[in-house]
Amino acid sequence: MIHASRRARVAAALPGHEVAAVLVTAAVNVRYLTGLDSSNAALLLTAGSEALLATDSRYAETARERCAGVEVIEDRDVAGALLSRAGDAGPVAVEAGRMPVGTFRDLAGAHPLAPVEGIVETVRAVKDEGELASLRRACTITDEAFARVVEAIAPGTTEREIARRLAIAMIELGADKPAFDAIVASGPNGSIPHHSPSDRAVERGDLVTMDFGALYEGYHADMTRTVAVGRPAAWQRDLYDLVRLAQRAGRHAVRVGATADEVDAAARELIAEAGHAGHFGHGLGHGVGLEIHEQPFLGPGRTGRLEDRVPITVEPGVYLPGRGGVRIEDTLVTRDDGPELLTLTTKELLVL
Repeated sequence: MIHASRRARVAAALPGHEVAAVLVTAAVNVRYLTGLDSSNAALLLTAGSEALLATDSRYAETARERCAGVEVIEDRDVAGALLSRAGDAGPVAVEAGRMPVGTFRDLAGAHPLAPVEGIVETVRAVKDEGELASLRRACTITDEAFARVVEAIAPGTTEREIARRLAIAMIELGADKPAFDAIVASGPNGSIPHHSPSDRAVERGDLVTMDFGALYEGYHADMTRTVAVGRPAAWQRDLYDLVRLAQRAGRHAVRVGATADEVDAAARELIAEAGHAGHFGHGLGHGVGLEIHEQPFLGPGRTGRLEDRVPITVEPGVYLPGRGGVRIEDTLVTRDDGPELLTLTTKELLVL
């Protein structure tokens, strides 16, 4: 019933794009609409919510057992097999930004195609309560893993060791696996927002930024915390306090109906007023769910309004080249009565 409801929401949008059907080839979107997790599957969905799923012999039996309400055909050329069944009702929508150009060129020779941006992703942005329960559990595991690992951070511990301990802790606590490769940046490496963990050993006086999350039932958590090893210098504490206040302002701006750039501006303006406009170069946040980065995206010039039950991150940072940086990030969900915070680890500066 859940997958049928999702398909109906996508099907309802097709007439607005002047197409009679959509060919869904992105694996994550096929999973969202059918429940089949496969490396080779595609779905043809009509405006009347009729669904035809194609996959090869490795997944056909599973598809027939698990994917209620869809007809399953077995073929290795999944997209081609589905288009041969599309008839002559008119152009078929395909996922712009997902389908390789070569594939589009080959398929367009057999049937008229209409690239459409975000045709499934727009529906995916609003989560049902089952999805939110899985995401909530992923965030709980992330919180618990941080609590385990942070106590062991000390001078001499390398960035790689911290990242490895976070991964092990999340799996031991019930995660499917880490949601993404953790970012661990110590000392001057903290000025690199997406620093890859290295063999640099933590030193007394460092700030250490950890950006990581657990994957649970396919849903991605995302959290960042920055801690101090030894007593922080005045500039480090001032920087931390600025980012903490900006992150709080961003979280408080999250509400149903708010625009993506309004939420971003709530945090960004505080950072700019403190003289660090040039030290915060990325967007404030992004949606999370079956992917670690998905709609909506919060940033300058981003359009669209937040709806109810949309999980997003709020993650401002300030990065000072050669010195270090601070980022604080939470995952939260928009609700009619105010945002629900899913990552609950304290945002007070922890001094280890």
